[in-house]
Order: sequence, then structure tokens, then C-alpha cells
Amino acid sequence: MTTPTGVQPTARLRVEAPLTLSFTPPRTLGWWDQVVLWFNLGVSLTGPVTALFVLSPFGDGTTMSLFAAFVATLLGALLGAALLGAASVPAQRTGAPSMVLLRGLFGRRGSVVPTVLNVAQNVGWGTIEIIVIAAAASALTGDQWRPLWVILAGVGATVMAVRPLGSVRWLRKVVIWLVLAATVYLFSQLLSEPLPNLTDGGWTGFGYATDTVIAVCVSYALLIGDYSRHSRTAKASFYGAWVGYGLAAIIYIALGIVAFSTVVELDGDVIAGLLAVPAGALALLILTVDEVDEAFANIYSTTMSVHNLAPNLDRRWVSVAVGVVATSLALVIDLSGYQSFLFLIGSVFVPLTAVMITDWFVVSRGRWDLSESSPLRPAMLGAWLLGFIAYQLVNPGGVAGWNDLWIWVQELVGFTPPTWLAASWSSLVVAAMATILFGTFERTRRREGVSAS
Repeated sequence: MTTPTGVQPTARLRVEAPLTLSFTPPRTLGWWDQVVLWFNLGVSLTGPVTALFVLSPFGDGTTMSLFAAFVATLLGALLGAALLGAASVPAQRTGAPSMVLLRGLFGRRGSVVPTVLNVAQNVGWGTIEIIVIAAAASALTGDQWRPLWVILAGVGATVMAVRPLGSVRWLRKVVIWLVLAATVYLFSQLLSEPLPNLTDGGWTGFGYATDTVIAVCVSYALLIGDYSRHSRTAKASFYGAWVGYGLAAIIYIALGIVAFSTVVELDGDVIAGLLAVPAGALALLILTVDEVDEAFANIYSTTMSVHNLAPNLDRRWVSVAVGVVATSLALVIDLSGYQSFLFLIGSVFVPLTAVMITDWFVVSRGRWDLSESSPLRPAMLGAWLLGFIAYQLVNPGGVAGWNDLWIWVQELVGFTPPTWLAASWSSLVVAAMATILFGTFERTRRREGVSAS
């Protein structure tokens, strides 16, 4: 395995993340640090918002049964968080950030494409998180204060991104306990209301609902390496993410499902519904403060992605620039395209995660060239493309124009996806099989080239 060139040992930066790619990362995060980090990242007010798209996958007012929605949440979170944990291992083994890792998968030039997409994804998610924070805070104080909350959320997230490892320690020592108390309280209040029959509504849309949950989890898969590179062991990084994020996703999407089934109308505001429960304002305040860490993670990982393109830039100044962009966007856009955004992100990064995991563990077995001269690997780009196509054929999403294109392709090839089929599962299987097939062919060609020389 070849690592990035010019790496030097970390000296004075022992307790913080390196400022450039030229320094090796300190390994300070244990298992509990990462459980807390990923639980806090999974504890998000976007969870209850996501619950609407789980309970009513097609957005037409019809709902699945509560039992089907809970099963979709459980399966989606377990699978999505397992992918998240597996994606953490290569970075822990190599010490490289997520996008630098993709030099080993696609080559130095090939890694530019996912790097640019990941920057777009992280800026988008950071913007959405700031919007959610501001919406929750505005529910407590009034809409006239929304611009102030947007700015404060952006500043807070940016400050955390400048000191990422210190922020993880703060989450572990203080925030986790407040969040747990608020979570238990909100559940106790919501469950005091009568629930509908668990089996009313059926299973129509189960695949779409599961896709939504997986997309939420996998949205972090190509940034988890930015944190697992600081893990003491691969087991700690894997189980920390799987347990921490998976548990939080299950709890908070389930919280939203219960809210929409008891105190919130299907077309209502779930944040306002949580605020309406006794002492809900205090619980919502705690969760709003905790939400800042999601925005922080996206800002910091945007910075790490930029390091794949410009390794010597001081990450602190990049984080400040990204924070300014995300905050500015949050002042002018809304959440109307949230589900379409999730599906589009999932269609890109679910198969990419499958290709990365399969190649690392099965094909290349950890032998990746991460240097500036790492060669292009068209075979892996092809596997990624096939997984992306499989996802789109099953679930074209809801982006105008893009959706129409893939519906036309469905009609052209005579394929009508059944409602039970999940795009994520299909994409994972196709991408993994293509990686094994193309990777074996690539390895054979390489051996033949060596023999001929």
C-alpha cells in the first residue's frame, strides 16, 4: 500500500487534526468516542422530518402501516449504518481522509469526480442542517429571528470544524447526556397519546421507505474516513459507527413516525408538534443545540475533500470559507426538495460505497496506491456507473427532468420496478458484483502486462 507523499509525523498538533495533508493524523479516538460521535450525528431533527417520507413514501397522503414503517426504519438503519461502519475501515488502516482514499479505488485523476460530488453533497447537507436548526430555533422565538439563528448556527458549526477533535471530546463529555434525557422525555410524552392500529395501511412503498433511511445513513459513508483516520483500531471505528449511528437513526426516525401518528397531521410541522408537548421547548432547545454537530461534520469533511485537490491548504481557512457558503445558502433556500435530494445523493453514493468496500476487502485486499501518481482504474469507475444505473432504474427520484429521463429508460427497456424492490439493495448488489468481475479482469490484465514485460 502506497500512502500520500510528503507525510510527516504530527508533533505539536498531537491533540488536534493536522492542518494539511502533510502530517500523519493523531490516533486519539476510542470505541466510546466514536459511538458518542456517531450517535450525536445520528441524533438530528432531520430524523423526524425523514419519518414523513418513511410513513408516506409516495407523498400522496397515503401511509404505510406503523409496523411496516418501523420495519423499514430498522432494516434501513441496520444496513445503512453497517455500510457506514465498513466504509470507515480503509481510512483507519491508512490514516488517509475519505477522498484521498479514493485515489486507491479510482486513481488520482479518477478520484477528482467523486471529490467534486462529495464537496457538493457536504455543502448541501451542511446547508440543510443549518436550515433545520434555524427552523427549530424560530419555532421557539418567532420567524423574525430566523436570519439570526441561521448565522449563529453557521458560526457554531464552523468553529467546531476548525477544532474537530476538541469538538468530539465536548460531545462525549457534555452533550450526549443532555440529548439522551431529551430523547427519553419526548418519547414518554408522545407515547402517552393513543397510537393507531399497528397494521392499518399495509406495506405499499416499503422499498422507497427503506431507501430513504439507507440514504440518510450512507450520506455519511464518504466522509466517515475523515474521523475514523483518528481511530485507535478498525474495530472501534466500525462498531462505533454501526452502533452509534444505527441506534440514533432508528430512535429519531421512529420518534417522527410516532409524532406523525399521534400529535402531528401528515401535512403538518413535526417540529411544531414536538414543541407542543409539555416542556417540549426545553427538549427541542437541547436537540437544536446538538444539531450543530451535523453541520460541523459536513463543513469539516468538505475541507478534507478539498485536501485531495489542494493538500497544502490550511484546513482552518477552508472550513471558514465553506461555513460562509453554507450559511449564505441557508438564508435563501428551503427544504421543499429534501426527499429528492436524499434519493439523488443515495443514487450516487450507495453504489460508490459498495464499490469501495468490495474492492478494499475482496478484490484489492487493502493494497491501494494513495500517492499523487496512482494510476487511473477505469474498471472501478465502470462498476460505480453500473450500480448508479441500477439505482436509477428502480427509483428515478423526483428531480424534474432527471426523473423523466429515467422513466423513459425504464419504458425503453421494458422494466417496471415492483413496489417492494429497494433501489439501494439493487444498487449494492449490482455494484458489488461488477466490482468483483471487473476487478478480477483488471488484476488478470495487470499480471499479463507484467509477464509480457
